[in-house]
Amino acid sequence: MSMRARNDRSFIAGTIAIGSELLVGGRTDSNSLFITDVLGAIGVEVRFKSIVGDNRSDIERVLKTACNRAGIVIVTGGLGPTVDDRTREAIAAVTGARLARRKEALEGMKARLAQWGRIPNKGQLRQALIPSQAIVLPNPVGSAPGFSLVWRGTHIIALPGVPSEMRAMVEQSVIPYLISQLKPSKSRGRQPLTRLVFHTWGMSEADVDAKLTGLIKKSLPVALGLLASPTGVLVSLTTEAGRALKEDALISLAEEVRTRLGEWIYAEGQDTMEEVVGRLLHGQRRTVAVAESCTGGLIAYRLTQVPGSSSYLDRAVVCYSNQAKMELLGVPEHLLREHGAVSREVAEAMAKGMRERTGVSVALSVTGIAGPGGATETKPVGLVYIGLDGGRDDMMTREFRFHGDRSVIRQRAAQAALDMLRRWLMNKGNL
Repeated sequence: MSMRARNDRSFIAGTIAIGSELLVGGRTDSNSLFITDVLGAIGVEVRFKSIVGDNRSDIERVLKTACNRAGIVIVTGGLGPTVDDRTREAIAAVTGARLARRKEALEGMKARLAQWGRIPNKGQLRQALIPSQAIVLPNPVGSAPGFSLVWRGTHIIALPGVPSEMRAMVEQSVIPYLISQLKPSKSRGRQPLTRLVFHTWGMSEADVDAKLTGLIKKSLPVALGLLASPTGVLVSLTTEAGRALKEDALISLAEEVRTRLGEWIYAEGQDTMEEVVGRLLHGQRRTVAVAESCTGGLIAYRLTQVPGSSSYLDRAVVCYSNQAKMELLGVPEHLLREHGAVSREVAEAMAKGMRERTGVSVALSVTGIAGPGGATETKPVGLVYIGLDGGRDDMMTREFRFHGDRSVIRQRAAQAALDMLRRWLMNKGNL
């Protein structure tokens, strides 16, 4: 296929995530990653991504730029009932379309709210304002409808920013709409983009990159991607848009990634660390209890995100103070006095105390200094100790030195604790 065909604007997409909280509020944009995957399955390549705050003029500028370079632009966010939701007004201004209250949008919203015993208020009625000539996209999960329209050859699709609502609308409305709009003459012979994902923990991005050096030959239409985050380094293999790749070639590349990264890979695809750990616990019929200090319940929160976790998570204790460590876990006072709460000795005592008091198969503990205060010359911010007690003298503790702000250190500590448990379970399963 020619370079011109591969660069067919009809099959190039961009995403725009709208919301000031995505810029300064600590929230991340997960919608674009989902959209990238589902569009890839129909041969559409997402090449551009923008995040913009709730400023109408800024939204308009970003939208114009996106439409100039992509044949499909998917906008998420800014369709709610409050005054800072300005997506519909911005799209109307850019395209010259008039906003009008659409019957199908209003009736759909009323029906959804009625299921919850509510009627639309003044703000929610704004959600039924849709640009003229746009197609209304029903929202099967929430109250805010979406819409799509074509402007200067670009399909503009506006969706709510709530991930569950966005996903349902993409799967039920957006993908069928786009398939119907992509001309057969252009889509004939078009190959879906394939993206394989590997999640790693315990290696830096530079180390992962070094292990994968030379993996992709220049002749192969595959792009290698690395993305570092507090939960590890994500490795992706993505086929190029419009170029075919034999299935066995991609399988061979995936096997090579597994061989080179080995035990550092903890999951593939959409799996999370807590899902992997949960399957191992359930499969081995083991139970776990968690004693958390600096992570403040984050490990337990992640474990309980997995449906069915009640079959293996017995309990969790947030023992932040020294008094709590002594009263709830039986940590000896002299250990706290001699070594301090953030120490290998106290992490071991916490894990041992939790397992003895609960009778679970394995207990985890974590204690550390998340910052920004509380550090000393010998115990810096980011120092974390994690303990694991599997009974019968099966005890281990590890020291970590994490970097980042308070939130990142807590995320890294929780990930490290779950990875310790994962490795312990894998070892037990191989015995």
